[in-house]
Amino acid sequence: MFESAELGQTIDKQTFEEQVPALREALLQAQYELKSQSRFPVLILINGIEGAGKGETVKLLNEWMDPRMIVVRTFDWPSDEELAHPPAWRYWRELPPKGKIGIFFGNWYSQMLHRRVDGQLDDTELDQSIDYALAMEQMLCDEGGLIFKFWFHLSKKRMKARLKELKNDPLHSWKISPLDWQQSKTYDRFVRYGERVVQRSSRNFSPWYVIEGSDHRYRSLTVGRILLDGLQAALKVNTRRLLQPHAAPLVDTSNNCKLLESLDLSQAIDKKAYVEQLTAEQARLSMLLRHKHMRKHALVAAFEGNDAAGKGSTIRRVAAALDPRQYRIVPIGVPTDEELAQPYLWRFWRHVPALGRFTIFDRSWYGRVLVERVEGFAEPADWLRAYAEINDFEETLTRSGIVLVKFWLAIDKQTQYERFKARENTPFKRFKITEDDWRNREKWDQYVDAVGDMVDRTSTSFAPWTLVEANDKHFARVKVLRTINDALEKAFEKD
Repeated sequence: MFESAELGQTIDKQTFEEQVPALREALLQAQYELKSQSRFPVLILINGIEGAGKGETVKLLNEWMDPRMIVVRTFDWPSDEELAHPPAWRYWRELPPKGKIGIFFGNWYSQMLHRRVDGQLDDTELDQSIDYALAMEQMLCDEGGLIFKFWFHLSKKRMKARLKELKNDPLHSWKISPLDWQQSKTYDRFVRYGERVVQRSSRNFSPWYVIEGSDHRYRSLTVGRILLDGLQAALKVNTRRLLQPHAAPLVDTSNNCKLLESLDLSQAIDKKAYVEQLTAEQARLSMLLRHKHMRKHALVAAFEGNDAAGKGSTIRRVAAALDPRQYRIVPIGVPTDEELAQPYLWRFWRHVPALGRFTIFDRSWYGRVLVERVEGFAEPADWLRAYAEINDFEETLTRSGIVLVKFWLAIDKQTQYERFKARENTPFKRFKITEDDWRNREKWDQYVDAVGDMVDRTSTSFAPWTLVEANDKHFARVKVLRTINDALEKAFEKD
């Protein structure tokens, strides 16, 4: 696969100097148009052989373009903070916003490749890592992102010649790093597994470009032209390309036995039993969160439900017996400008807890397949693909030790009406009821269908939904706490 990058291609100095000014001008123009439109971000992944000009090329791009709109990030060995989070967390929080260019050294491909060369992964695990990376890239591109993946290559002969030249040059020997010497010993394995990575992960939405790195003028012009062509082509597209959504409804709305209607909402417990059970479950949760096994886990609880179903009061009961330093409550509302400039899941990735911590989401990533679907804030193609993206997201969390519990608090339409009226008639609760609440109530059946689809398509073995009968708030609070505790104990038993 890398044969064409070992031909010794060169560009003479005169040709280089003649072509660079026009290329720089065009790159700058494209960069400023990217900023002015702010429709999509650009992500550049830098990989390949040590000494093939990766750093020099990126440095040159910063000279040719406006460095204020380029964010360069290097991902070496993960820090303690990064090790306490899912592996993808360190990349998600550094993604460039719309209108900017991000350059990632030591990205996910570098990490998986070095682990395979060192024998920490086998071929099956490497392929699985590639699949996870492609799923992430697919989502970023579907959100509008533009991804370039560069592999800078040197032949084994040229790499050894470079090391010999630098070693014998007192003025430049400092350029040789320990990684250069290490790769000279593992070159064959690195290239073999590199070919596997490039071949399996080159897709139409994020292709690889193999760059011969022996001649600095050739590689610089080649990279610059590829970036320019890609930027200009993307900027010419005035509208986002959306996949054709599925035409038929996801559920049969004519079926009288809908998921939520099958719940027994009459379930209730009396006040005495409620106090006893609530106290017992709160104490149980407090003990579990202080258990030694919690060092290997984090806890995430996502709360969704009908308006006035009691999410807020239930969350308060969950947190009541806990040390405030142990948990964090993240209310999810209308996205900010900063969040709108990033892929949809970015606003949730940034709040993923470290090991030993507990994060409660009051509303969650399911807004895309609920309110955004019903209210028309998201295109059908966007919320239809969100089911798979959410499943991938949740699987990533649970694979890293996070215990994920998801609750839908369900009430019937009459109970909601009574609670709405009670809020209007209670001065200190009036802030809870808005015109949007009454308007959303008119779309009750649409939300019922959306919830049915959500549960059917995202209730998985690693992150199942718990439907909570919430006409009686006492019953709902106890069920939620008991479910969280059971999930933690189940995770601890597997350790």
